[in-house]
Amino acid sequence: MKKINFIAITIILSLILSSCGSTQVAGEIGTNSAVQKPSASESTDEPLPKTYDQSSVKVRPDDGRTVIGISMPDKLLERWNHDGTFLKEHFEKEGCEVVLKFANNLIDTQINDIRSMIDEGADLLVITAVDGAALSSILKEAKSQGIKVVAYDRLLMNSDAVDYYVSYDNYKVGVLQAEYIIEALRLKTSRDSKNIEFVTGDPVDNNARYFYQGAVDTLHPYLENGKLRVISNQQGFYETSTAQWSTDIAQQRLQIILNSYYPENVKLDAVLCANDSTALGATRALESDYTGTNKVIVTGQDADVPNIYSIIEGKQSMTVFKALRDESVVAVALGLAILSDDTPDGQLITNSGWGFDCTYNTTDYDNGSKIVPSFLLSPITVTKDNLEEELFDTGYYARNGAGLIYAVE
Repeated sequence: MKKINFIAITIILSLILSSCGSTQVAGEIGTNSAVQKPSASESTDEPLPKTYDQSSVKVRPDDGRTVIGISMPDKLLERWNHDGTFLKEHFEKEGCEVVLKFANNLIDTQINDIRSMIDEGADLLVITAVDGAALSSILKEAKSQGIKVVAYDRLLMNSDAVDYYVSYDNYKVGVLQAEYIIEALRLKTSRDSKNIEFVTGDPVDNNARYFYQGAVDTLHPYLENGKLRVISNQQGFYETSTAQWSTDIAQQRLQIILNSYYPENVKLDAVLCANDSTALGATRALESDYTGTNKVIVTGQDADVPNIYSIIEGKQSMTVFKALRDESVVAVALGLAILSDDTPDGQLITNSGWGFDCTYNTTDYDNGSKIVPSFLLSPITVTKDNLEEELFDTGYYARNGAGLIYAVE
């Protein structure tokens, strides 16, 4: 590989392992995996602290540039726009050329995008898959050309070409959603049975299984002893899944459930929604088709702007917030370390000085071909009570002159 003159790059060396809890995914209610409980801390966008000399970054032998290919699944979900922007900005600040593409939720489009990045001389690919199991062939092609691959937020399956995985602790997301429901419904002390329905995520998104499993493992004792009931009997991952995380599909499915299983005298107490787009569909269904007068607990994830309004208005109960800028800081630090011919491990975290929580995991994320070394950030629960502190005081969101909420890029 050739060495090139390169703008001084801030990055962290790596050598120590730090452990994290089990994130085993079984796929259905009834398996009780160990729950990881890392502490959450205030999220800040930290600089990359260590500087390498200008000749330390190696590139593919055929171009003499350092090119990063970033492949995002779509622009429909608010978060992928933010992720793509954050990653691009961070890599560009470190002197890299960046090719950013969105696949419009189409597998063939994503494969073509990645092939185009390979042809354009990519030295590193950062990929959030439309379907984590559908990219094996193109990843094999990337590996054959010496291109490093980082799976971003969604694990890339069935490929030994995946060098690292960067994500929030997806199992923990489901745990936080379930813990909120347990507390809100007072399941530990109440003698009454409560009714819950599940609205889970996209069945081709590997993360959706982790969200689901974290939630059902945590709720399992209450489902087992009858404190929680699923009147529709729809509680497996696939039967509760929502294609492409669609708000409309989530709304339509819950409307059918409400009209079929919840007549006027039957109370629904909670809807566990995997993310904010499905939660938006659930709150709309409750507004239009639920005949009860009680406040129904609705969970979410991502802190999308429409859902922040929904929480303020009392329609949605909580969301799980993942500071995307922090995730991109880890991915960029990791990527630059890889390009500097390091083999990053837990020392990357130890030396970073980041103001957010991150763990290094080498045991739990098996993609079918290998256990992928993983850097996992810790999500936090956001409710109406701590929304200002966690979202606005930290600078992730702001209000304009008219009082309208917007995400700070």
